[in-house]
Amino acid sequence: MSYILDTMGNLLHQTAFLNLTWGNYLMIAVACIFLYLAIAKGYEPLLLVPIAFGMLLVNIYPDIMVSPEESSNGIGGLLHYFYLMDEWSILPSLIFLGVGAMTDFGPLIANPISFLLGAAAQFGIFGAYLMAILMGFNDKAAAAVSIIGGADGPTSIFLAGKLGQTGLMGPIAVAAYSYMALVPIIQPPVMKALTTKKERSIVMENLRPVSKLEKILFPIIVTIVVCMILPTTAPLVGMLMLGNLFRESGVVRQLQDTASNALMYIVVILLGTSVGATTSAEAFLNISTIKIVILGLVAFVFGTAAGVLFGKILCVLTKGKINPLIGSAGVSAVPMAARVSQKVGAEEDPTNFLLMHAMGPNVAGVIGTAVAAGVFMAIFGI
Repeated sequence: MSYILDTMGNLLHQTAFLNLTWGNYLMIAVACIFLYLAIAKGYEPLLLVPIAFGMLLVNIYPDIMVSPEESSNGIGGLLHYFYLMDEWSILPSLIFLGVGAMTDFGPLIANPISFLLGAAAQFGIFGAYLMAILMGFNDKAAAAVSIIGGADGPTSIFLAGKLGQTGLMGPIAVAAYSYMALVPIIQPPVMKALTTKKERSIVMENLRPVSKLEKILFPIIVTIVVCMILPTTAPLVGMLMLGNLFRESGVVRQLQDTASNALMYIVVILLGTSVGATTSAEAFLNISTIKIVILGLVAFVFGTAAGVLFGKILCVLTKGKINPLIGSAGVSAVPMAARVSQKVGAEEDPTNFLLMHAMGPNVAGVIGTAVAAGVFMAIFGI
């Protein structure tokens, strides 16, 4: 009988129920909320489902994220090895490869003024950088946090790793991906507050056709120009443009299909679960994390507002030919931000089709956020 009781006692003490803190239960509840938003509400499930499940796993079984040095047998947890590929900038760069292979840069080529809208949306990043300094972050940590304003998870992870801010990488990545997924909730109130009904109802002219030669030359020229000026952006900009060259050249269809489908989704699984697994209660529930989440939201709102306000300026300069709503797509959440521009515009005029016009600033925002990261690396001599 004593053997049975001892066995049952050992089994009971091995369960998670007796080993979790209140913080773990809180993070499990947050993970369940994220899963609800992803599955029931459809808020970017490709991002939120793996992130939320990684959050769930690490707070039930923390050893799934343990490093070899911390483990009793010298073997790290499964998600620790996934996370190493985040720290080494492998997964963020591969995400950019897939984004490039999936994205049509035609709207940006057809309307180069979109570059200005994409650049304007980066003001949120630099505004958040100054705020982070004021809130007590050191200069490199402030730079890593501020890049959340671009709503670009891979670039946030990339820059945090390059600046040696691996301790903040988890909260930064979770905040960035969370705001990317919540674009349909966060952006519309800002867009409506800064525009009038008349501005939101502006119907833009059809974009000009873009030739195949233009589409082939664009990724090559952008790579040369951007990487010559900011060589440190080569892993991100280079992979983005390589993926797009796969798409537009028409001679490597198998590579484009692989980069935009199988490889892209494999990387999303690895990156999403490993990012979610950085949110153990011990690592996530602290003042620094709260500051990062707040700063990220402020930066994202500022970026959206800057894009819309610059869109209003262009609207005046072009005598009403540009709908300011497309400026909000200057953040690099592709293609979610462009869809939001379309949705808000369609609420005023169901016949208004802004999606392709918004894709120009959206793609420019991806490039702009990578450039902003390169500027920070140049400033700190990385």
